[in-house]
This record gives sequence, structure tokens and C-alpha cells, in this order.
Amino acid sequence: MNAGPLAGLRLLELGGVGPSPMAAMLLADLGASVLRIERPTPSGLGVHRPDRYMLLNRSRPSVVIDLKQAEGVELVLSLAESAEAIFDPFRPGTTERLGLGPDPCLARNPALVYTRITGWGQQGPLAHSAGHDINYLALSGAAAALGRRGEPPALPLNLLGDFAGGALYAALGTVSAVLHARRTGQGQVVDAAIVDGAASLMTLFYGSLACGVQQVERGTNVLDGGAYYWDTYRCADGGFVSVAPIESKFRAILLERLGLADRTPPLDALAHGDARAVLAEVFARHDRDHWARLFEGTDACVAPVLTMAEAPSHPHHLARESFVAPDGIVQPRPAPRFSRTPSAMPTPPESAGASSRSALLDWGVASDRVDALCASGVVIQR
Repeated sequence: MNAGPLAGLRLLELGGVGPSPMAAMLLADLGASVLRIERPTPSGLGVHRPDRYMLLNRSRPSVVIDLKQAEGVELVLSLAESAEAIFDPFRPGTTERLGLGPDPCLARNPALVYTRITGWGQQGPLAHSAGHDINYLALSGAAAALGRRGEPPALPLNLLGDFAGGALYAALGTVSAVLHARRTGQGQVVDAAIVDGAASLMTLFYGSLACGVQQVERGTNVLDGGAYYWDTYRCADGGFVSVAPIESKFRAILLERLGLADRTPPLDALAHGDARAVLAEVFARHDRDHWARLFEGTDACVAPVLTMAEAPSHPHHLARESFVAPDGIVQPRPAPRFSRTPSAMPTPPESAGASSRSALLDWGVASDRVDALCASGVVIQR
């Protein structure tokens, strides 16, 4: 039995890229027994990494199944009989063509949660079109709100689309539907579209826009860098500090530590651009770590901007053990944390099909059937 609050949840993951493996990793990190089903030639984004660095594939075994063979499709359907959920990461209609769509899966297991993770969703004019993270942000209104005034929209990695709007909503939707299925015995299809999730993440700002608090032009609002007290500032060594004392009582601490508390006129009386210039000049006098030491432990809401190489070694992360290093690869530990059902240490990602035989046996497939499937090439053990 896996450790974590989701121990006992069994999920099939049809191998994909982006939000689907992230969602599967999140559930596996929290204790779900996830079986990743890969095709003999898995899809990819053209960026090759050795398997041990494919961290989104951690904490779960994989089996390679040839879904072009009828026996392979039948094997997945039989696995679905004992699963509580399945992840479909393909464009609408793909699993139907394979014979693994919601209808045959739910026919085998009426309590199954069938989560479809796509960019545009299962219907609509764009449902069958290709797309990627920033395309979904663009259509949701999020991309236009990101970045500096007068500059092109910023590109926040693929955090907001694939992972926040896609993976997190898919994981939440799956767990929610599993709770319903456990209570009622009724499964259902979860349509987890990245464009929907990205729009949902913008809920606060749509409300602010409707009441006139939010301006459409990016870089003119408090939370998009329009205010001098919500920004990053370059230091003498080229590093940056983040500054975010929205509340006036916290801003007073910032200005006092910077020697600007008694400035005339006060910074809050200046236009934000002028106030920003004053802070930029002050922060440029010393290196980033000087400012980190000056503000650490205060309520000034100032923190150094760390690189990924630096972040794991920060004292706060060290104290919380926020990063772990299974197989020598530094990576974030499972989150969130639970007092009664803590998650186990992540296990390293494995090569596709490395556990084909053992994983199928663990899922209750008879050993003689596994032998026959391997012998016929339906299942590939690597």
C-alpha cells in the first residue's frame, strides 16, 4: 500500500505530455497507485532527456502496450475494470478510434472516472485543433494581462496553462468525481480543458475588471507591476529582489529600512513611475544578498529572486526540507503536506516499460496471461 492520503486510489494514465503526466504525478505523490500506459513509440515534444530526468514520471511504474493490436486494447479495458479513474491526454476522438473511449470503459466499469485532459476541451470550434500553453492563456484573457506596460505579453514558462489550468484542475476534478463515484457507484467523464482552467484562474481579475478596479492595459494595475511596491528591482551585482508590501503598514517597514521613511515628498505621494525610480536607485547601491539580509525576518515583504540552482539551498527550504534528491536529482518534494497521512519520498522516474511484467501482476493480471502478452509483442518489457 502506498503512503499518503490517496492510498488505495487506482488510476490508469494513458501516456502523454504536459498536463497529464503532471496531474498523474501529483496524485501518485499523494499515494495513488498510478499505472502509466505507454505506446511502443511514445509521443514527445522533441526535447530529449534521459529517463531519470523526466521528473513528471516519478513515483509510478509503466507498462508498454501496443494499442494497435486488439489484445492490447482488451488488456487496457480489463485493467479499467479494477481502476477508479483513467487519464486520456489525447485530442477528442483519439481514444474512441482506439476503442478506449468513455463508452467501452464505462461499460466495463460503471463507477470509473474518465478524465479527458486537453487544451481546448471536448467541444467547440477549436476542439480538434492543435495548441499549446500560451495559446490557451491567450484565449482566456490571461496572456494579455501578463507583462510590462507597452511591452509584449510575458511568457510565464508553461506554469499557468499546462500545470495550473490543466494539471491542477484535472487532478481536482478526478478526485472530486472519485468521491462522488465512491458514494453513488456512478462514474462520469471529466472534461479538463486547459483553456477553461486558465480562465478560471482569472476569476478574481474578471471581477475586478467588472467593478472598474482592474484596467485592461497590462502593467497598469497593482498586481501586474503597475505599482512601485509590487515589483522586482535590480541590485548592484545584477541580482534582483522582489518587493511586495501592498499593505501600508508593511510598506512603512520597507521605507524605514531603506532610509526613505522621512522623505519629502513621501513615496506614496509620487506617481508610481517616479517612486519606482527612487527605489531602483536605492536598491542599486548594494548587492542582492545585502538586501536579503537586511529584510529577512521582517514584514517588509522583500525576498531575493533566486535561481533554480540557488533555491533548494535557501535556509527556509532547508528547514522545511522542501526539496529532495532521489537518484541524486534535486526536485521539489510532494505538496501539500499532511499531518496524519504524509506522502512517501518520490521514487525516480523509470524507463517506459521497465516494470511491464511486475506492474501488470500487481494489477491482478494472471502470470500466464502476462507471459502470453509479452510473447506476442502486445506487451513490451524493457
